[in-house]
Amino acid sequence: MAEAPHIPVLLDPLLRAVQPVRGVWIDGTFGAGGYARGLLEAGADQVIGIDRDPSVFDMAAAWAGAYGDRLRLVQGTFSDMDVLAGQAVDGVVLDLGVSSMQLDQADRGFSFLRDGPLDMRMSGQGDSAADLLNSVPEGRIADVLYHYGEERASRRIARAIVAARPLTRTAQLAEVVASCLPRPKPGQSHPATRAFQAIRIWVNDEFGQLVAGLSAAERALRPGGRLAVVSFHSLEDRIVKRFLQSRAGGQGGSRYAPEVVQAAPAFTLPFRRAIGADDAELAANPRARSAFLRVGIRTDAPAGAADPRDLAMPSLPQGGAR
Repeated sequence: MAEAPHIPVLLDPLLRAVQPVRGVWIDGTFGAGGYARGLLEAGADQVIGIDRDPSVFDMAAAWAGAYGDRLRLVQGTFSDMDVLAGQAVDGVVLDLGVSSMQLDQADRGFSFLRDGPLDMRMSGQGDSAADLLNSVPEGRIADVLYHYGEERASRRIARAIVAARPLTRTAQLAEVVASCLPRPKPGQSHPATRAFQAIRIWVNDEFGQLVAGLSAAERALRPGGRLAVVSFHSLEDRIVKRFLQSRAGGQGGSRYAPEVVQAAPAFTLPFRRAIGADDAELAANPRARSAFLRVGIRTDAPAGAADPRDLAMPSLPQGGAR
């Protein structure tokens, strides 16, 4: 078989956690195709690869054909996966956030390390990061940085962004953000990390898509089907954790997410905690350091609807001011 472009984070732990791998699976964040390939080689009869980024399918053309009709590629968002699949499935895999492949493409505008157009749109449609940052009020930008990036200097950065308008390049934005923050110490992340994360989440409605996608997975999975979600920061992981806990019977309520009791749980949880990378993977791939895997097994209970308020989903205040 031809080589896929890269090995995704937590692939081996994921495959072990969802055994047996058989039947039809959805890879809802196809990207470079690493999870899809892993599922196919582990025994899946077919993988339906879904991605909102049309460019990933062009890049997969060099190797995807080797799998024939065992690999079906569909452009769309994973929040519609149950409709796009057109059938009940035996498993769903989601790898959240931006891929290393997208970060490496300067013209996509995701990275503060590579100068390019200030875009950040995964689908290439709708308002770009530049469109939004150059038009919305300062208070709204501050809200985005604070609620989606947990950036404490959100007001200072938002003020600087408005003063620097118009912003058109990632290097411009990174410089503006860095000018508002202390110089990082050795080993610390780039000062623009939180701001770029927050703006990317805003541009792509990633939290809203995640909540809708988890519900779509619940609708798509047949009884006994596996849901596996890999997340890379605490806000995403918290949503996934709360969803699985609430859909498994309501355990784990908190002052942020009150306990939701279900008479007929839609999932069982085979692992009490999130699964992280082992030492070997951490040594080979530092990006795995922040990755967490959570798994749920679908029951035969009817699918329900997730309430974002029960999942501690970050949201922007009404009216654009915090």
